[in-house]
Amino acid sequence: MYGSSDAAAPAAAREFVDQMNAGMVRTGADLLCSLLQQAGVDVIFGYPGGAVLPIYDALYSSSLRHILTRHEQGAIHAAEGYARVTGRPGVVLATSGPGATNLVTGIADAYMDSTPLVVLTGQVVTESIGRDAFQEADIVGITMPITKHNYQVRDIDTLPQVIADAFHIATSGRPGPVLIDLPKSVTSGPARDAVLPAPDARGYRVPGHPSDEALTAIQDAIRQARKPLLYVGGGIISAGAAETLRRFARVNQIPVTSTLLGLGGFPAHDELFVGMLGMHGTYAANQAITNCDLLIALGVRFDDRVTGKLQRFSPHSKKIHVDIDPAEIGKNVPVDIAVVADVGLTLQALLTDRLSADTGEWRAQIAAWEAEWPLRYRADDTCLKPQAVIELIAQRTRGEAIVTTEVGQHQMWAALFYPFSEPRKFVTSGGLGTMGYGFPSALGAQVALPGETVVCIAGDASFQMNIQELQTMVDYALPVKIAVINNRFLGMVRQWQQFFYDRRYAESRISSPDFVKVANAYGVLGLRAATFDEAKVAIEQAFAHEGPVVIDFVVLEEENVFPMVPPGKGTDEMTLEWEG
Repeated sequence: MYGSSDAAAPAAAREFVDQMNAGMVRTGADLLCSLLQQAGVDVIFGYPGGAVLPIYDALYSSSLRHILTRHEQGAIHAAEGYARVTGRPGVVLATSGPGATNLVTGIADAYMDSTPLVVLTGQVVTESIGRDAFQEADIVGITMPITKHNYQVRDIDTLPQVIADAFHIATSGRPGPVLIDLPKSVTSGPARDAVLPAPDARGYRVPGHPSDEALTAIQDAIRQARKPLLYVGGGIISAGAAETLRRFARVNQIPVTSTLLGLGGFPAHDELFVGMLGMHGTYAANQAITNCDLLIALGVRFDDRVTGKLQRFSPHSKKIHVDIDPAEIGKNVPVDIAVVADVGLTLQALLTDRLSADTGEWRAQIAAWEAEWPLRYRADDTCLKPQAVIELIAQRTRGEAIVTTEVGQHQMWAALFYPFSEPRKFVTSGGLGTMGYGFPSALGAQVALPGETVVCIAGDASFQMNIQELQTMVDYALPVKIAVINNRFLGMVRQWQQFFYDRRYAESRISSPDFVKVANAYGVLGLRAATFDEAKVAIEQAFAHEGPVVIDFVVLEEENVFPMVPPGKGTDEMTLEWEG
């Protein structure tokens, strides 16, 4: 706060110290910690540096728990994992300059996947802002396109309202990240105690109940339909509407298909569940999308991995789209009935009585598609298949674990072969597709829910992107089980190179360290399996072990993910494994 060129600085500093000793004032950092506690924060993920030293000094005597990761990217992905399994905002803290910019990928990831975060970044002292000071970066400008809102606090008196509004914005409506930039002069300067005020984000309004006209239009459309289909996404989970969805689907006997981020929003074993749709969706789900006459889209955004070629997407259906974010309505796919509202409140309002006609014939057709092309893979006694690993983990955990994934082939196999039946059990990077996400997010999930079984399914390439967080896992005794699907390739890149680039595997074959030795070096139990029988033994050992475990599953190199909708094709133009 006081530069060396300021002649009044020594006297002002002495006065501040005297006031502190007299109990008249606190620092801005002390006030920040108090406000975070009042906002319900119990844990912060972060990494210290010069611009946030006042905050870390305040944390030293605070009851807030801090998780020290080994990289800021690890911290923000851990905060995402915490948020995804709890529904509460993850809080992350990083210093100015490179500390803040190392958070950018995680912020963008949270923005794409509607994950509530409050991101605290240090900043140089206010009088140095804009002067290219040491470790200065315009993090507010950098993150403006990838946050719901952001703030730079230059007056400590505004901090209480900023904190209140930030948590409200991050968690209400369509959740997302909010960034608060904190100059060092503000956090080290004087501040008085304050009570967290009520949110007052001017101009920010959250849609709630649907209109009567919208409900009537939806009801009429469902009554007239003979082949209705519920297409649900992560918005169902964000809204806490999974149970309402189950009741609505069962009362009306309407089949359900899910996006990647919607998995767990409807029970995988329910007879109405058709599976995941889209690029690597099930045959039945993509056929149902193509042939339905009413598509009821709830908490989704019609992204390209779902729709495939837009002109061929669900061409015979009347389309209803219910979403809390008006920007998503009609953005990619024109719809007939647009409803900007909370999906949970909308479904609740529709639960008065059964609306749909008899769907028996339609459900029988879907069952026939499921029987015609079920999810399967070719067994091979000479090698270990990655799908078999997922199935073994699902059997050992009874489908009840929290599963996080990195990004790639293993992510799709987890989505297809692990049966998710509860919300907030599947934690993965959807919209941004961030390699390096899965392992730290597993740590955040385990911190949030220490009594739960947490499994990270990783690829050998993506695991190495934040492998340093093994030390974080050890430091905090987090018993995460890490399953490395090791195919010695950037698997999904290789699959595309095989199909579309004549097997020219340019820079997709990778080498890796001995994961067992790496795990042991960090003090983690390391295991390896290269056959089905070895995999069964390793999984049993891993889950019998009370601490963290890394299992290196050496799998078939050129196994591919099927079904697959090739680029430029419609969802009805799937490539199936047994076609060649």
